[in-house]
Amino acid sequence: MISEEKKNYAADLLRQKAEKLGRVPKKADFEPIEISHIKAYLGPWPRALEYAAWACSRKISPTAARQSSVSSLPDRK
Repeated sequence: MISEEKKNYAADLLRQKAEKLGRVPKKADFEPIEISHIKAYLGPWPRALEYAAWACSRKISPTAARQSSVSSLPDRK
């Protein structure tokens, strides 16, 4: 089991890069060793991004975040 300290380290890498870039970071924005740590501690890239976003703002539940992103999609007709 991965320790919370390692998960927080990986999430901090993602959040710091996002702040620096002003957007969601891509794997190409990191060094290979950083990508390795992030994926080892947080899992696949999409899950790591979700964890980093939810870990920094626990005010919004994952369900609420999903609902707000779905409600902002245009209606299909």
